Amino acid sequence: MPDRPLQIVFLDRETIPARTDLRGLSFPHELTLYGRTAKNLVAERIAQADIVITNKAPIDQAALANAPRLKLIAVAATGTDVIDVKACHTRGVVVSNVRGYATRTVPEHVFALIFALRRSISAYRDSVKAGRWHESQQFCYFDYPIRDLAGSTLGIIGDGVLGQAVAGIGRALNMHVIFAGRKGAGKEGALYTPFEKMLGDSDIISLHCPLNAQTRNMIDEAEFAQMERKPLLINTARGGLVNEAALGRALRSGQISGAGFDVTSPEPPDMQHPLMQLLDLPNFILTPHVAWASQEAIQGLANQLMDNIEAFYRGAPNNVV
Repeated sequence: MPDRPLQIVFLDRETIPARTDLRGLSFPHELTLYGRTAKNLVAERIAQADIVITNKAPIDQAALANAPRLKLIAVAATGTDVIDVKACHTRGVVVSNVRGYATRTVPEHVFALIFALRRSISAYRDSVKAGRWHESQQFCYFDYPIRDLAGSTLGIIGDGVLGQAVAGIGRALNMHVIFAGRKGAGKEGALYTPFEKMLGDSDIISLHCPLNAQTRNMIDEAEFAQMERKPLLINTARGGLVNEAALGRALRSGQISGAGFDVTSPEPPDMQHPLMQLLDLPNFILTPHVAWASQEAIQGLANQLMDNIEAFYRGAPNNVV
């Protein structure tokens, strides 16, 4: 390490709530905080940095070329798709991420969406506000469907820690849980249900896989057409996993019974985005990428982020990508 305070730059501090405690570091350093950083400002802001912290601010090959002192990129998230990891490896820059902090908050959000949609919570709440209960002139009314979860089939795409945690909650609710095999892989065996069969057999489908070239638009027109049981579709993973225009058509035509999304592509969506055009539907819920954002999870993320930087300084980096 150089014989001077290390220069640390946090490119998008506003991606972590101000109330979150970013504890101090044990070694000499100077920390520069930016609330957010546009792509065209990244290279300038990291030019003299030894360590960069980023959540969503992108760091590409051109920015790396302008940062000769850079030794560590500490990602304040799990996903590293905003980083040119290959270029980092070539230049000897360590990339670390944060892992396992959302194993409670994301599954809980998944089931919040499932319960709200399966029992038409938002639709009933809005109709009460509009005066429908008063107009009904009786103790209740039945404008929207209500379905139990027990006995239904939950199809999960992605068998990592989040998919497994969602499966555990589903089993506790007496749901039949199946994990989808790789798309197009055919017969999978005892542990995985073929992707196409999962589409046809599931009452609820929840996505928990990364976004890459193989999974982009994994759910599209053809996949919606195979959803024989008109399932709910839940996406707390990445917006690009689903063709969002096709989702709108599937919802409005009744190919699926509802959808709960916490992600879009891009983020934030503009007002003309396909998912923003669905907000009038009683069976669609869109939340602003907050499934990960319980107070407990965010503090755990912040603690692990600082742990990663300390470990790098000691010469034993954690969570290297």
